[in-house]
Amino acid sequence: MTASLSGLRCLTNEPLSHYTFTKTGGPADLLVFPASVDQVRQALAYATAQQLPVTVIGNASNLIVRDGGIAGLVMILTDMTNITSTATTVTAAAGARLIDTTEAAYQAGLSGLEFAAGIPGSVGGGVFMNAGAYGGEVKDVLQSATVMTPAGEVQTYSAQDLAFSYRHSLVQDTGDVILAATFALTPGDKPAIRAEMDHLNALRAAKQPLEYPSCGSVFKRPKGYFVGPLIQQAGLQGKQIGGAQISEKHAGFIVNRGGATATDYLAVIHLVQTTVFAKFGVHLEPEVRIIGHTHSVDE
Repeated sequence: MTASLSGLRCLTNEPLSHYTFTKTGGPADLLVFPASVDQVRQALAYATAQQLPVTVIGNASNLIVRDGGIAGLVMILTDMTNITSTATTVTAAAGARLIDTTEAAYQAGLSGLEFAAGIPGSVGGGVFMNAGAYGGEVKDVLQSATVMTPAGEVQTYSAQDLAFSYRHSLVQDTGDVILAATFALTPGDKPAIRAEMDHLNALRAAKQPLEYPSCGSVFKRPKGYFVGPLIQQAGLQGKQIGGAQISEKHAGFIVNRGGATATDYLAVIHLVQTTVFAKFGVHLEPEVRIIGHTHSVDE
């Protein structure tokens, strides 16, 4: 039987700007929304049969999709959001938001995920990128992750198996699709857990330009420096190309002030990199994931 997408929610030539936090990005040739592990397997089988490349997008919060879009099959897992807890763990499907997973941990009286209380990404994206904030990272609390290989086999990786480093995991190199993650947490005092979550969210609101679309923190922190002050000292804060602006509130963020394209974003990133390197000899490496084609395949 030929692999098909029967029963799967699918869209063709769908603008990814509808899904990215920057509100930019070209179209996906074929966009699918699996709602179960079986549907993930079904989508991968179809892609294999049709010889289509596969791209998985989480909550698209720390992502830039180039204006030419993405060829092949693009998978968004935000229909897979189940979260369960035990006395010492929380398990969340890949499409669940980290914010909701942190809330579930609080409800279960479990501490350890507070650092993620304001991270807008998905659990799958958080594992994929080893997301972190305020001194915590996914690798610190991950017990295991369940993945599906490109061949459709389900495997479980321990945190050690995933070879985490700064904003990197093994899954970035294997083509596996993250299905779920289990976090090993510690029973704690619920009011104290809530207070820490509220404190970190207040810090985030005070320092970050949450009032505009953005892709979050754009650059990795270079050893011995902080990104925001480097960009400020380079005289770039507030600089704008097209609709993309280096945030006046936090220079480590690039915001969409209206009508920005991914090309605008990439031009601002290039300007920051070249200016900071020329002035300070520091190479700023993007933390944001940049994917897709520069121009439409039809052009």
